[in-house]
Amino acid sequence: MRLHRFYTGPDIRLKEDFWLHDELLLWQWHKVLRFRTGQQIVLFDGQAKQRLYKIAEISKNEAHLQLITDMPLKRPKRHIYLFWSLLKRENNEYIIQKCTEVGVSNFVPVISERTVKKDFNMARAQKIAVEASEQCGRTDIPLIREPVRLDKVLEEYRDKLKLIICDEGGPEDIDLADDDRTGLFIGPEGGWSDHEQKMFSESGIMAMGLGDFTLRAETAAIVASSKFL
Repeated sequence: MRLHRFYTGPDIRLKEDFWLHDELLLWQWHKVLRFRTGQQIVLFDGQAKQRLYKIAEISKNEAHLQLITDMPLKRPKRHIYLFWSLLKRENNEYIIQKCTEVGVSNFVPVISERTVKKDFNMARAQKIAVEASEQCGRTDIPLIREPVRLDKVLEEYRDKLKLIICDEGGPEDIDLADDDRTGLFIGPEGGWSDHEQKMFSESGIMAMGLGDFTLRAETAAIVASSKFL
């Protein structure tokens, strides 16, 4: 039987024996999933614990949970920042969902010269990241920033990360050596402007090819991320 996983956040202490009173979780357990006494669930706090519990009692207002065992933590092997030029809402959501499953640690939506849609629903994005983490088995939740202009991104991150532009053509293999903090740039539909390409060049950022075919931006984000994770 498939075990359901739930992110509790740092405010709920995952003790050996405790009563849960979180309204959103209880609504989902009681009304949607219809959990019953004796069922097992996995809870993780996104930091240091992932634990298997048995539901000893449950009602619409509370659930009594008893620890069965601790479970191993599963986190990405590398710390990957994904910088992508904002797309239409559903494409942004697809990037966050699938790249969370791949193992991206930080999402930074970028406002570039060719960005058309500049609105970004942060609450929705965070919800998608949590649900993707619950589904795929990772025990951390990626961080998501509000949209930032490209020039500000370069100013802030070029001395902190190894930055790579991911595009069609160019070398497809880059040796990261011992670098475990890498930033990947995915451009907008139509590519980066000449001015933006000049900024990349002046910042000394290397380029990595993603094959011979033209990829949609959301596909490129997944392919690029998977190369380093």
